[in-house]
Amino acid sequence: MALGRLTDGELEILGQAEIEGRHCAELLVAEVRDLLVAAGLKVRDLAAMVAVYGPGSFTGVRVCLAAVKGLAEPAGTPVVVASRLEVLAWNAGAGSAALDAHRGEVYLRMGGQDGEAREFLAGTAEFAAADPVPDRVALSDDAAAALLAAAWPGAEQIRVPAPTAADALRLCVARVEAGEFADLEHLDGHYLRRSDAEIFGEPAAVKSL
Repeated sequence: MALGRLTDGELEILGQAEIEGRHCAELLVAEVRDLLVAAGLKVRDLAAMVAVYGPGSFTGVRVCLAAVKGLAEPAGTPVVVASRLEVLAWNAGAGSAALDAHRGEVYLRMGGQDGEAREFLAGTAEFAAADPVPDRVALSDDAAAALLAAAWPGAEQIRVPAPTAADALRLCVARVEAGEFADLEHLDGHYLRRSDAEIFGEPAAVKSL
């Protein structure tokens, strides 16, 4: 997470913090409080919040979105959203990006010639069906790099650090200024993949009436 001050279009990062994924639920709100206290601020002082709403682990995304909604709703603080893939692509100055999704797949963002981008879960079939194959793809992990090297050997790989909360704040400055806010009531995670419960769960027994 990160805290920033926006003044005349210029963003100053006031503080940043990271939490291990397994401790996210228990420490997230406390870390937010600590960032605010260090800057002499309270939640009601925030003009807007930025939420990176996936793709990622189901638990992590849900915990973070629940925290954002819980902090934003009481004070009516507006929220802007961005995807991790979008932040990664923006960091690299590329139209396309990929993140490891495990199981031989990646979360993939493909920029289109019309300026629009699509994000989806990609494996062997999706790589083979891509037309055209992106010229440049932003990457931040070795697993995604290996999959793309095998599937699209002609695509240039742009390696950049993993996206951070501060990167997301910088990306979303223009959206905050333009008032491009999310509808919190309908805001959900940008998962791109069904949960394990949906994939592996047994169908409920149908009772005869």
